[in-house]
Amino acid sequence: MSQPETDKPASDLIDARIKELGDWRGQTLARLRALIHEADPQVVEEWKWRGVPVWSHDGILCTGETYKQVVKMTFAKGAALEDPAGLFNASLEGNTRRAIDLREGQRIDAEALKALIRAAVALNTASKKKGRPK
Repeated sequence: MSQPETDKPASDLIDARIKELGDWRGQTLARLRALIHEADPQVVEEWKWRGVPVWSHDGILCTGETYKQVVKMTFAKGAALEDPAGLFNASLEGNTRRAIDLREGQRIDAEALKALIRAAVALNTASKKKGRPK
């Protein structure tokens, strides 16, 4: 996979990644991205670590990594989030992160994912407010 230029806006680089993939992984990444924006219209898109789409709001919410067999959505503070729908299915042993591995043909529970995104935003926002000097 070619590495896009890094002087472009992150949104353009993510668009290019989706187009470059050209298969179920690109479609899945595009769907995840749309759901993230639906859940948090103020989300900021970033491009980090030599080509990983990152979504932030008062800190990193999640990443969208693509591999041959899976699209991995890793939540930076996933271990601190309630997951009543049981979306997290990877990185479950860690103290901080949690991930959702999506395979070809797997359906996304859109409402549960948006709730998880909103919870991640709330956690980041609360952490930022807590850390501010009075």
